[in-house]
Amino acid sequence: MSQTYDITLRIAYSYQSPAAASRTLLRMLPRTLPDQQLLYGAVTTDPAPDHRIDELDFFGNPCTELAHERRLTEIDFLFKGRVLCHEPSRGLDLSCALEDVPREVAQIQSIAPESPHHFLGASPRLRPEPEIAAFVRDCVSPGLSALAAVDAVSAALHEAFAFDPGATEVTTTPIEAFRARRGVCQDISHVMITGLRAIGIPAGYVSGFLRTIPPKGQKRLEGADAMHAWVRAWCGAETGWVAFDPTNAIRAGTDHVTVAFGRDYSDVAPVKGSLRSSGSHKTTHHVDVVPV
Repeated sequence: MSQTYDITLRIAYSYQSPAAASRTLLRMLPRTLPDQQLLYGAVTTDPAPDHRIDELDFFGNPCTELAHERRLTEIDFLFKGRVLCHEPSRGLDLSCALEDVPREVAQIQSIAPESPHHFLGASPRLRPEPEIAAFVRDCVSPGLSALAAVDAVSAALHEAFAFDPGATEVTTTPIEAFRARRGVCQDISHVMITGLRAIGIPAGYVSGFLRTIPPKGQKRLEGADAMHAWVRAWCGAETGWVAFDPTNAIRAGTDHVTVAFGRDYSDVAPVKGSLRSSGSHKTTHHVDVVPV
């Protein structure tokens, strides 16, 4: 099964005082993957930058580096394009036993971007948390396959968390969200990644989009009004990476459009940068993912 989407992402900033020396790194362009193709599309800005470089980062995510030398009172970042998504293959569970994952990781000698070694230890936003580790260990049992174990953790976090956009901010730590049992997709994904790493499963963060309009007769997924986040887990050498959406307790599929992979949110933030300014600023996000 396949699905094509027309996607619009607009992130706009306005500054109380004009901002100078703006340097920005954007990760807004969807990736091309075995089960996803960017048919066409582009990232643009208003006003146009004085300097621009388009490249790929270490993990293969499309990046746009911008420099604005003029003073800015407002700026818009825009992606518009069309993406074709294919349903990921879901055959038999050929993943190794949960207790065998560390041995299979150790046999991987590569440190290329897809290597599970990058996704096991602490990362810029994630550190070991004994409370989260204990919760995740209670979700799994001896004899489970790695894939079944990750499914169990995803389902347990979905049950434990209340989706609440007002409960957290982008800087909220996983342990703060975990203790409150409230948050958004970023929080739930960070908690899941922290917990999976604690039991030896390499796990990373995915940023992207969710289908805005659900298929007829189906429930609208949580997180469809903004950029969404979910989790990639490495389930052994035979199975490799599998994507899970703990916010909705499902595997990622044709409702999900991937923009970037990373160790945590810091690797995939859609807008990152620096500027000189004083006073406050306002930002607005607008996302539309419309089936063609």
